[in-house]
Amino acid sequence: MQKVLVVDDSLSVRKVVEKALEGRGLHVLSAASGAEAIETIERDRPDVVICDVILPDKDGYQICQYVRTHPAISSTPVLLISGIDNGTVQARAAEVRSNEVMFKPFGVDDLVRRIDVLLGRANGSTLPASAIPPAASASAPAAAPTAPLAAPGSRDDARDGGALKQRLAALAGTSGVRFAVLTDREGFLIETAGDLTPDTDEVAGALASCLAEASDGVGRELGQGQLVGMMLEYESGTLLLYAVGPSALLAVLVGDLGAVGKVRYYVRKAMPELVRAL
Repeated sequence: MQKVLVVDDSLSVRKVVEKALEGRGLHVLSAASGAEAIETIERDRPDVVICDVILPDKDGYQICQYVRTHPAISSTPVLLISGIDNGTVQARAAEVRSNEVMFKPFGVDDLVRRIDVLLGRANGSTLPASAIPPAASASAPAAAPTAPLAAPGSRDDARDGGALKQRLAALAGTSGVRFAVLTDREGFLIETAGDLTPDTDEVAGALASCLAEASDGVGRELGQGQLVGMMLEYESGTLLLYAVGPSALLAVLVGDLGAVGKVRYYVRKAMPELVRAL
């Protein structure tokens, strides 16, 4: 199975790209920092590297240069991603000999098409640059939030993703719970579970992000720190919002008011594992 390394300090971007590429039968590796990317490259020898230009420690140009000067993997395709579209970015990308540069926002389908072409190059074939579809500017769930997340240490991302899915599925399966949505603080979805109608997950994620930002401001003004959690009561349900570490938010819709206490207890117990999985 061909391996693709996704390097981005945004957890939501990594998760969105991971889902898209795994649907193409690819094995996706993830890294949240330049140091972690280099460690993964040395250990796993990916067939393609997708790397954001802005990282917490090294930058994407350094990662590309590392690949190009490596005696064993110098021909590995590298796709750089940048939120700034200008001549400087393009010049630096050409200087370090990246295969392609994509600019945010972009569509996931466009990214997948480009990766398919780059994988065709991976064994030394020389497809012309014109074979690569032009970047689309459609609205994209993978449009990257720029606020850096805490870079985790060395870990198995597949295991982490499994832990998130397992915990959210267990929570969504609790009596009285309709759905659970995990999002980052920019409102980008990380993982979902439960009975979600179209767009419900995005609405819940956006609501959690908006309320958390406002509540954090109030907390700072009152000298009480960041939001930990809140409860919103509606006519036909109760929405529970929780901070999951410094980088993520959890929204849980409970249809049965009598189940709220049980759900809150479950979330408190599950919180340390959710934080570790992130």
